[in-house]
Amino acid sequence: MQRPRFTGKVALVTGAARGQGRSHAVRLAAEGADVIVCDLGADIDTVPYALGTEDELRETASLVAEQGRRAVVCRCDVRSTADLSAAVERGLDELGRIDVVVANAGIAGVSTLAEMSDDVWQNMIDVNLTGVFKTLRAVVPHMVSRRYGRIVATSSIVGRQGSANIGHYVAAKWGVIGLVKSLAVEVAEFGVTVNAVLPTSVDSDMIQNDAFHRLFLPDADEIRMRDVEDAYTALNPIPVPWLSPGDVSDAVLFLASDEARFITGDALPVALGWNARMAA
Repeated sequence: MQRPRFTGKVALVTGAARGQGRSHAVRLAAEGADVIVCDLGADIDTVPYALGTEDELRETASLVAEQGRRAVVCRCDVRSTADLSAAVERGLDELGRIDVVVANAGIAGVSTLAEMSDDVWQNMIDVNLTGVFKTLRAVVPHMVSRRYGRIVATSSIVGRQGSANIGHYVAAKWGVIGLVKSLAVEVAEFGVTVNAVLPTSVDSDMIQNDAFHRLFLPDADEIRMRDVEDAYTALNPIPVPWLSPGDVSDAVLFLASDEARFITGDALPVALGWNARMAA
């Protein structure tokens, strides 16, 4: 039987209340890690769906505990330097170290660039790009001092192409790839790796909401899930509509493991074949 890959390690996961973040946290725990689970636990007024709640964050912590591992719960706004510093400090105080960081917190929304308000643009950049920067900045000094660390940031397959109606999201996700590659060069000599995962659509509240369904079916009188599934499936060479959060966790855990110790500055698509149509 294969030994769990994260026995004795500590991970910090942002956006952990549900969806991909919850999946990553629970999977890390199942493979031996104690986990600092972080989430805003509140809505943002420019996001067209409800965000994870404090109760859902605590449920994630309970699921970590069910794996026999410790969980530290931190309500944390990734836009806030103070919140992230406090989460890292608390994690170090209670668990003693941070070996793995999954910078996963993110939001989505729909608007043409011409019609986009300043607030819609700014909140997207603040959460999806600046939030990743602040997460990495908060933990890198600790990892460098220990000469060990595994960082994985969530970008997107649209971080390598243009896409109408989500230009703010696309811009932020392109930025995450540049941030990851730059930090990877800065910390490589200290035993710290930095990589990104690039999912396509994932079955979560981020896409399962009226705003995104209408993006694909703008003229429908009634939104039927069968039609939504067909619309998403038509995008993908692998003919399924979307990933499960666990599909992304498979890639995250690989990049966070010592199996990937010589992989850094990379951007790994988990994209149902979208990337096959893109330039290398």
